[in-house]
Amino acid sequence: MKNALLATLLLTGLTWSSNAQITIPQPSPAGSVSSKVGLTDVTIDYFRPKVKGRKIFGEGSDFLEPYGKIWRSGANAGSMLTLSTDIKMAGTDVKAGKYLIFSIPGKDEWQFMLYSDLKLGGNVAGYNKANEVLRTSVKPVKLSNSVETLTFNISDISEDNASANIELSWADVSIKVPFTVSFDEKVMKEIAEKTKVNPGNYLAAANYYFTAGKDLNQALEWIDMYLSTGDNSKQFWNLHLKARILAKMGNKKLAVETAEKSKELATNFPNGDFGYIKRNEDLIAEVQGKR
Repeated sequence: MKNALLATLLLTGLTWSSNAQITIPQPSPAGSVSSKVGLTDVTIDYFRPKVKGRKIFGEGSDFLEPYGKIWRSGANAGSMLTLSTDIKMAGTDVKAGKYLIFSIPGKDEWQFMLYSDLKLGGNVAGYNKANEVLRTSVKPVKLSNSVETLTFNISDISEDNASANIELSWADVSIKVPFTVSFDEKVMKEIAEKTKVNPGNYLAAANYYFTAGKDLNQALEWIDMYLSTGDNSKQFWNLHLKARILAKMGNKKLAVETAEKSKELATNFPNGDFGYIKRNEDLIAEVQGKR
């Protein structure tokens, strides 16, 4: 009887204890940053330590993260990079997947590493160089304004969406690790497949060829195929794209004529011109050498 009573009291106490947990802010809260670069989803999940008046990076044991020592690049379980497709980082091929981020701070140079064994977490003591998929050297930048909380960012995405940087900033230091993505092969495959199913994709294909600087004759053929379908020729915004393609091809006469037609349609459109009157005027002036 006593044993049964004791078990009941213990169970009650454990239940009360588990239900009585108090949720408080964590010293190093979880953070996440993500962005699509090209067709690649890039995500960094990490824990964000604060400076809190401490000396962070420097020479010797007085610093929280001494030069020359492996750092988990965050707090708690460390930091993780997730890639939805293969990329090239600092000139090295990196497969799609999840990787822990480690680094070795230095005065004039940092080492930045990606690590494949996720079970390691933030346990730098168990670090095994055999599990590295990337190690690259980067130059640290001294910051004029201190960053109190560790911050990762996916920065400097290029105009063509083909490159960006993994950026880490904390205390008075920032580093950037460049990477590039490849999507041309995938886009070309979709153009080949989907234009057969949906002629509307000719517009996307023409726009891609134009912006990527590919075969402009093919881009012109595709935009003409799109504009010749139904009432698409009244879409002055897409007629403007044709004018830009012609201008890039050096066909000034037809580019001006097409821009004039686009401008006319935009002027008479009852819901507004969406800025295409000026866009066409600017294009005409550029083609005619008046800008």
